[in-house]
Amino acid sequence: MTDTLFPTLAASATSATPAASIAIDSERLWQSLMTLAQIGATDKGGVCRLALTDLDRQGRELFVQWATEAGCTVRVDAIGNIFARRAGQDASLPAVATGSHIDTQPTGGKFDGNYGVLAGLEVLRTLNDAGIRTVAPLEICVWTNEEGSRFVPVMMGSGVYASAFTLDHALTAADREGVTVADALKSIGFDGKDAASVEAGAPRFGAYFEAHIEQGPVLEDADIPLGVVTGALGQRWYDVVVTGQEAHAGPTPMGLRRDALQGATGLMQTVNNIAMNEQPNGRGTVGYVQVHPNSRNVIPGRVTFTVDFRHPDDAGLSRMDAALRKACAALGVDGRLEVTVAQTVYFPPVKFAEQLVRAVRDGAARAGLAHQDIVSGAGHDAVYVARVAPAAMIFVPCKDGISHNEIEDAKPEHLAAGCNVLLHAMLDQAGIAA
Repeated sequence: MTDTLFPTLAASATSATPAASIAIDSERLWQSLMTLAQIGATDKGGVCRLALTDLDRQGRELFVQWATEAGCTVRVDAIGNIFARRAGQDASLPAVATGSHIDTQPTGGKFDGNYGVLAGLEVLRTLNDAGIRTVAPLEICVWTNEEGSRFVPVMMGSGVYASAFTLDHALTAADREGVTVADALKSIGFDGKDAASVEAGAPRFGAYFEAHIEQGPVLEDADIPLGVVTGALGQRWYDVVVTGQEAHAGPTPMGLRRDALQGATGLMQTVNNIAMNEQPNGRGTVGYVQVHPNSRNVIPGRVTFTVDFRHPDDAGLSRMDAALRKACAALGVDGRLEVTVAQTVYFPPVKFAEQLVRAVRDGAARAGLAHQDIVSGAGHDAVYVARVAPAAMIFVPCKDGISHNEIEDAKPEHLAAGCNVLLHAMLDQAGIAA
């Protein structure tokens, strides 16, 4: 595999050309982020703009307006993904794309997802300002329902695009009020039924980059402004149910109890130990616990809890899976407690395309930015896109590693640095027209 998708063309973007010294307008990028953040702004300084609501419509329409003003042709597919294309010299070449999402958590921030979309827009605006035309087309993607706060599955738009699940499965998903995705898309006018629509799963890309805040503390802790994302952790999620027997807390001696909570808490500690044995990148989390009957003077008869395992390779995930199942089987061996384990989610680990990872790394070095390789612990649209196109990601720090929170924050200079690296990585892949 060559260093670029179009090696003979991308070679024109050398240090001898004006393109080597161009930089994005950091103030314009910041103002775009702040303007979009006003749509669904919360009293605490965050954003609540759930997927396919009227606020999402407003955010989408603002992006479409900006992309159109930047000279893009805008299309929408059947799951509501938006594709804004800047024409290249050779329309037959697959586009070099970038993007993310603009839907948020109920108590979301200004940068999660939004940064990746508007960084892509700033790249196109910068190329317009410099009068630079690329050989291959450039594309900005706004993926539908990445967060999964209103509809499941998460990463819905990119999942349909990459055929991780079917369009019909996504369109029939419903929120808590019974509104389906199909109905919600139609209500906001983004169901891909107009003349500018494209089929779900199109267009295909020659390369895809996604810029994102890290959503964790690693870069900030190391005081490094840019992360070169080499891949994403695989994930296995489980529902675990421990069943014992309810009994009166007073008359029942400790040695004769069938206390489901005592058994469950031991398993929860085991989850943590399993992850600690898979360092530095193993993760283990119990995020949800339900105790029945949840009464002060009743010994718990049933406990349901979730397990979230993450690891950068499948063998590690398999070891974690085996260790969990072994611990659950051991707990139930004496017959006092019954334990069931059901896997609910499996995302295989993702390794991003080496040539694109190298383009990000080279772009950071060219800009004189301290950087480090990093593995994403969260799911992103790039994880699905990587199934059908070469993909890579760029991380920038966020304050205290906090995300999915109204206090989510990032420094303008870090956002600008990541966007500049995105600019040059995309140019490396798309080539500059003579």
